[in-house]
This record gives sequence, structure tokens and C-alpha cells, in this order.
Amino acid sequence: MTRALILAAGQGTRLRPLTNDKPKCLVPLLGKTLLSRQIQTLDQAGITDILIATGYQAKKIEKLGYPTSYNPRYSTTNMVESLFTAIDFISQGGDLVIGYGDIVYQPENLAALLACDNDIALMIDAKWRDLWALRIENPLDDAETLLINSEGFVTELGKKPDNYEQIQGQYTGLIKIRSDKIDDFVSFYRELNRKVEYDHKDFDNMYMTSFLQLLIDAGWQAKAVVVNSGWLEGDTVEDLMQYENMSKAGQLGKFYKVS
Repeated sequence: MTRALILAAGQGTRLRPLTNDKPKCLVPLLGKTLLSRQIQTLDQAGITDILIATGYQAKKIEKLGYPTSYNPRYSTTNMVESLFTAIDFISQGGDLVIGYGDIVYQPENLAALLACDNDIALMIDAKWRDLWALRIENPLDDAETLLINSEGFVTELGKKPDNYEQIQGQYTGLIKIRSDKIDDFVSFYRELNRKVEYDHKDFDNMYMTSFLQLLIDAGWQAKAVVVNSGWLEGDTVEDLMQYENMSKAGQLGKFYKVS
């Protein structure tokens, strides 16, 4: 059985004022919240065992009736901390899909991720520059390194790139952990040194990409599930306005087909 964990604890400061009274995942995109769009896609794939990791404005999510875990330190910690507030849910077994609360994605992208049978599957967008160019004047300024070896496994991600040759795609915030690796996944986290920095961040503020890199460096096989668009990130007010305008002009389907 495949289960899903949606990370929705952050304050969404770059989406203010839209997030003044609601968490980021409850901001609307084309008439539906980011969260409802993600849950709809999971449901279409038969994934109904869903937990949402909350923090900021948690009660707004709790009212929806889904199981939740709560990060009381959401304002001073990062995504990895929120992820492991759901450690009991993670440990229940079965394949686990982990998704950021501010993304939406096509059913076919999720299907490709679910079909991957490696230790870890990461959804990687090969056409990332098309999307980034809409949002940022210089895509290199906001992109992160991502290198894939000849066997299709990610060897590096999350660093600051010097050039486009260091970017063979962009990690999108959608992960799958294979069922037999779940216990090792939890143990790996528990055994990390809490007193050192990870990519210049203390343990509590470790980036998700730093955590994934640690797994890769420890020998985990992180398969790049390569897609060509079919997803969006709602990171800023400008992002959402851009998507709304593109939809009205009939241009959004190149990146994400609205249902």
C-alpha cells in the first residue's frame, strides 16, 4: 500500500498577503487550493492514506479532516524537522510519497514516480528552464545543481551552480521511498549528528536537499524520474499571478493541465 505525506508547515512569507490568514497550501490556484489539487491527484492514483505535516495556521488544515502531525517549532526549523514530526506515520510501512505542500503535478508525473522501484525516486524536471524563465529573469540565480550519472541516479543536488552544465534537471519536491527502505530511512535520520552543520545550516534548519544528499553519499540509490514539465510551484504571489494570466491566455497547458 502506498501512503502520502504532504509537508505544509511553513509560513509562506513570499506569498503574503495571501498567507496572512492561511497556510501556503491553502492558497488557491485557478479556483482550487494547492492542497486540494495535490490530494486530487493522489486520490486518482488510489492513494487515500494521506497525512499532512502542519505548523503555521495548523488549525485551518486540521479542519479539513485529514490526519496531521504538528511541528510546534515551524517558525525556527526547516522542512526536514517537519517531515519527521510524522515519524509514526512514516514508520507504518508501505511505499511512501513525500510532497511539498506548495506544488501541484499531473497524474502522469505521479504515475512515473510510483512505477520507480529504486530506494528513492525523485521527480526531476528536464524542462525546468522553460518554467524558471517565466518566473525569474536569470534562471541560474534561483536554480540548484542536479547531476545524474549514466545509470540515471542522482549524484548531486541542492548546491549553488556556476553554470548550466551543472544542472541536468531540477528537483521538484516530490519523493518516493520504497517500503523496505522505510526503517532505514528513519534510522538514518535518528543517527545523524545534531551538533554539526549541513550545507552551512544547523541540524534543525537542514534543507531537504541536504538530507537527500546525505542519503546519496551514504550509498542510497536515488533514481531520477525525469519528466518534461507537468507541474507547478506556488512559491510567490507573482508565480500565482503568472499562472492565472497564462491560463486565461490558453498558455498554461504547456506546463500544467488544469483539471
